[in-house]
Amino acid sequence: MATVNRLIGEVFKDARGQISSLNSFHFEGVKRMYILHHPDTETRRGWNGHRFERKWFYCVKGSFSIAVVTPDDWQAPSPSLQAETHHLSEAQSELLCVPAGRASLIRATTPGSILMVLSDKTLEESVADSYRFDSTLWTSPEGTL
Repeated sequence: MATVNRLIGEVFKDARGQISSLNSFHFEGVKRMYILHHPDTETRRGWNGHRFERKWFYCVKGSFSIAVVTPDDWQAPSPSLQAETHHLSEAQSELLCVPAGRASLIRATTPGSILMVLSDKTLEESVADSYRFDSTLWTSPEGTL
């Protein structure tokens, strides 16, 4: 099974401002994009999983913790599964690539944070492949989510 990957981009700064880029990311297979706005650091979005959908996460503003777990059973997954946590920040140009077959939970770690999400499925395909689990079902090794 594919692993969660991070694509490190570039940040260029000069007197005119800043450019954050991911010049080595190619958009083949991306079918849609959406933006999540988190007003606070208490809201937990997840656990939401997809057996067949792949997603990419990019922090546009602020910072996020994103926990990822591989359910062992999509109808009744084990509560003892351990999630891995990834941190994204506007200070770094990084793309978190989450393969199909995972569930994720997202929490802003800075108020007013904005996260861009890319998907390789249409909205209709995503909805048909959506599994929602209680937000307290799994914790990360750090215990932060």
